[in-house]
Amino acid sequence: MKEQVTDISKVLQDMREEMRLMRETINQQYAEIVKLNRNIDALNLQIRKKNVTIARLEERLSKYEKPGKNSGNSSTPPSKERMKDEVVRRTKPLREPSVRNPGGQNGHEGHKLSFSSRPDEVIDDMPTYCSYCGESLADAERVLDYVTQVISIPELKPVIKEIRHYVPVCKNCGERIRTAPRRRSNDVVYDSGVKALVVYLSVVQFLPYGRIASFLREVFGLTPSKGSLVSWVNQAKRNAQPVIDKIKKYIMSSAVVGFDESGLYCNKRLDWAWIAQTVYYTLLFRAGGRGSKVLADRFGDSLERMTAVTDRHSAYFALHFLNHQVCLAHLLRELQYLSELNTGQDWSKKVSNLFREAIHERNANPNAVIDKVPWTERLDRLLKQNIERLGKKFITFKKGLVKCRDYIFNFLEDPMIPSDNNGSERGIRKLKIKLKNSCTFRSDFGADAFLELHSVVETAKKHGQTPYHAIQALFKV
Repeated sequence: MKEQVTDISKVLQDMREEMRLMRETINQQYAEIVKLNRNIDALNLQIRKKNVTIARLEERLSKYEKPGKNSGNSSTPPSKERMKDEVVRRTKPLREPSVRNPGGQNGHEGHKLSFSSRPDEVIDDMPTYCSYCGESLADAERVLDYVTQVISIPELKPVIKEIRHYVPVCKNCGERIRTAPRRRSNDVVYDSGVKALVVYLSVVQFLPYGRIASFLREVFGLTPSKGSLVSWVNQAKRNAQPVIDKIKKYIMSSAVVGFDESGLYCNKRLDWAWIAQTVYYTLLFRAGGRGSKVLADRFGDSLERMTAVTDRHSAYFALHFLNHQVCLAHLLRELQYLSELNTGQDWSKKVSNLFREAIHERNANPNAVIDKVPWTERLDRLLKQNIERLGKKFITFKKGLVKCRDYIFNFLEDPMIPSDNNGSERGIRKLKIKLKNSCTFRSDFGADAFLELHSVVETAKKHGQTPYHAIQALFKV
């Protein structure tokens, strides 16, 4: 009995030793597990950071895999295109290849300069002696062989007119009489023709003052100061004010008006140039922003009597126009981008074809009133299609179409409404050429002068007048 108790005690002692060893092992393993878990957490954190980095890199690289946006498939202006897109735009013809050879075709009636019935100078060209015997041909019989006319520009040189102002004395009363009050400025001045030319080169040919001064010096030998050039442009602006007021008045009373806006660098800041134009009138003006308040302040409640033709800039949809037409040219460019983005789908092509068919219908029937309901119903069927699989850009564009659905086919019901806003874009594009040449306007007055004089020029062109004659008229006021 005593030996058995002794054996149990030994067994218990052995078991306690084993348990102690097991606890040590467990503690060591627990510490190792904790250490491994910490390492795993650290590795997971590194993996998450790397995944974020990889996602960012993939996003940055995706723009090289997807078609880039340019002026042909989006609203990106040509000045902000990638060089690769610009090269394609400038070198690739817009027309589809034809089976015909380039140049004039067989049977094509050629065009050439027409003879003038009243030439300014006639020159008789004939030899003075016989090339065979050397006899003089002064008294020989002449037979007209053929006639040519040569068009040339006379030598460009200024004409200096000296005007002598006499003061006659009346024999009856002895009063000295002048034709006009005596001139208080310099004895030598430039006339309105020179001033009109300077304004033309600045506003129509978009030359900066330095290049205008060089042109006058190198071609005419004239050396007016740049300050004089600025003064003449400002004089034209002041004389144009009544014309600008009338243009604004006519636009406010017009039924259909196109609007657009673009950035304008002026006096060390970014302003915005706005255009409001109709078939007969164009008005450009400067503002501090591109919000709806700009148009509301300038045109007031006349907006409620207008049908506005615009792009999809949100400011235009915050105003209470009588009617609205969104620019289909903008929509077609965006659809072109979607077609390039995913060539395996045909949804964007179907929408694009619908818009093109509507434009063709209007062009084929320019004066007809066309019911827009069937066209809107065809669009609705396309908008009801599920395009979730095509990605975010397709969904965003579809939502945009849903928002402006009622303003897409209004041009069909009113022949006076154009299907695009290209007229406004063309009218404001000249500003970008001016900025490209001059970089910026140094003063508010200079920017306003360009915009207002450009309004006069564009309006004159719409009435069949040349820009130069329109500018000349400003100095005859």
